[in-house]
Amino acid sequence: MANSTAISQTWKGGKSPFNVEYGKLMMWYFLMSDSFTFGALLIAYGTTRFATNGWPNPNYVFSDFPGLGPNHPLLFVSLMTFILILSSVTMVLAVHAGHKMDKKAVVKYLIWTIIGGLAFLSCQAMEWTHLHSEGAWWGRNPFPNTDGSLSTTNFTNFFFTITGFHGFHVFSGVVINIIMLIMTLQDKFEKRGHYLMIEKAGLYWHFVDLVWVFVFTCFYLI
Repeated sequence: MANSTAISQTWKGGKSPFNVEYGKLMMWYFLMSDSFTFGALLIAYGTTRFATNGWPNPNYVFSDFPGLGPNHPLLFVSLMTFILILSSVTMVLAVHAGHKMDKKAVVKYLIWTIIGGLAFLSCQAMEWTHLHSEGAWWGRNPFPNTDGSLSTTNFTNFFFTITGFHGFHVFSGVVINIIMLIMTLQDKFEKRGHYLMIEKAGLYWHFVDLVWVFVFTCFYLI
């Protein structure tokens, strides 16, 4: 028993691997379970797609750029991806500022992260609106397969379900970051003497960004 206790307290003379703050551990558990959900959806999408003879060409489906018109394949979604990745950078800077107890910097970078999240959601709303105007929705697919044959509704059903589920996560992350911003402005973390909550919010935001990489690859590139 004594040896077990000693092992749990030290790890090669350093910090114990079991010495993890409870809230952060629970966030990791939540993200792990959430990744299973996204994984199941993407596996179902991949299985259905490669079991289907034909599939719409993403370069044709996602060729419109607001203000520039059509014939700009994947340009708009590339902008969306850049915005989300940039917001992940500002979230890293907010967490780093929290480690240094720099309230002013935390506020600044949280605001930029929130703006990035809202910009991404606005772009997604514009994309959905455009696709809907072309007749695409759950149960409706106006886009032909690459070979010109009639396509099934599997493409649009999966697209709106998975991107919508991801968009809900982005929206949730924006709400969480707004709460973190309010708490920062009210000096909640200064009184506690740490900004661990910002770090937990950062874990969630980075997870949302990482999931988008897989969604982007599956729907827009392959």
